[in-house]
Amino acid sequence: MLRVIKLKHRRLWTYLFWILSAEAVGGLVSWLTREGMELYKTQVVKPAISPPPIVFPIVWGLLYALMGIGMARVVLSARSEERSDAIQVYLLQLAVNFAWSIIFFQLRSYGGALIVLLLLLALIVWMILRFRRVDRPAALLQIPYVLWVAFAAWLNYGVWRLNG
Repeated sequence: MLRVIKLKHRRLWTYLFWILSAEAVGGLVSWLTREGMELYKTQVVKPAISPPPIVFPIVWGLLYALMGIGMARVVLSARSEERSDAIQVYLLQLAVNFAWSIIFFQLRSYGGALIVLLLLLALIVWMILRFRRVDRPAALLQIPYVLWVAFAAWLNYGVWRLNG
C-alpha cells in the first residue's frame, strides 16, 4: 500500500514539475519581451487574421501545460533510448521556442524570426514523432501546439511582409 502511495506521489510531482517548468519558460520569455510585446501591440502592422492580443497568453498557457503533461508522460515511461531521444528533442524545441520570442519581439527581426519559427515547426513535428514512440497520448497532446505554431508562422510571415 505504501509503495502505491509513493508511486502516485512521484507521478504527481513529475507532472507538476514538467507543467510548471514549461509554464516558467513561457513566463520568463513573456517577462523578458514585455516591452517588445507592447510595441508589437501598438506599432506593428498585423495581418487581418491576427487574433486579439488577449488570445495569445491564454493559448500559450494551455500549450505550455500540454507540453508539460506530454513531457511528464514521457519521463514516467520506461527508460529507453527512445525516451532519451524524446526528452532531448523536447528540450531543444523548448529552447528554440524561447529564442523565437526574443528574436521576434525584442529584436523585431521578423524575417529571422520566421526562419526560427519554421525550424521550431520542424522540431515540434520531430518531437511528436519521438513522443509517439514512447507514449502515444503524449504525442497527441502536442497536436494543438503544432497547429498553433503553423498558424503563428503564417502570422509571422504576414508581419514580415507588412513591416519589412
